[in-house]
Amino acid sequence: MTGDATEPESETIRIPAVWPWLLGLGAAVIGVGLGFTVRPLVDWAVDALGGAPGPLRLLAQLPTGWAVAATTVLGVLVGLWLAHATVHDTLKVTVTPSAVRLSQKKNERHIARDAVGAVFKDGRELVFLDAATRRLGHGDAADLSAERLRRAFTRFGYPWRDGGDPYAADFRRWVDGMPGLDDRANTLLRRRSRALTDDREGTAADLLDELQGLGLIVRDRDGRQEYRRIPAGD
Repeated sequence: MTGDATEPESETIRIPAVWPWLLGLGAAVIGVGLGFTVRPLVDWAVDALGGAPGPLRLLAQLPTGWAVAATTVLGVLVGLWLAHATVHDTLKVTVTPSAVRLSQKKNERHIARDAVGAVFKDGRELVFLDAATRRLGHGDAADLSAERLRRAFTRFGYPWRDGGDPYAADFRRWVDGMPGLDDRANTLLRRRSRALTDDREGTAADLLDELQGLGLIVRDRDGRQEYRRIPAGD
């Protein structure tokens, strides 16, 4: 039998399927172990700490077989939740000849191929820039294979940068009130710093867009914000 093998017209990069299941299996195993050890654990807690949580005391009163069954079921349920949360929370990248789709949590972003001037890994993040060095989109790709990303983007003709951010040397660490930034920029960076501290991811992302509107690209390094200017005239 003969035929022409055709390559798929898209490629999706996501967290390897084995990892969510390993998390789930690990939670189930911990559940089994807890069932066998809950009674001595509660005895130790009572002697050393003067008490133990009510649910653990209740489990300790059950016959070992029932305790193991109960904690195994609990471990399986926790494992299923962990597996689902892991898949839901990690970035999924779908690459086609005409566009890229980034999916993470409840957010999706479509980036047209013609708009992309550079794509690269920058620390944990996958970053897309246009020809004027403005950021088109980004996502936390720490759990994705850098090699698979590189192959997918180069295969479809995207301008992948192996060396990371080609403008990395232009970034400066932000210090509140430092010269060179106007009051508006400092105010937005200050607000974004508070949003990051409070884990308000949506607010922090919105402030990135506002800062880009002022001609500033901002990234996070070691818990601090860094910025660079978009070249004038682009």
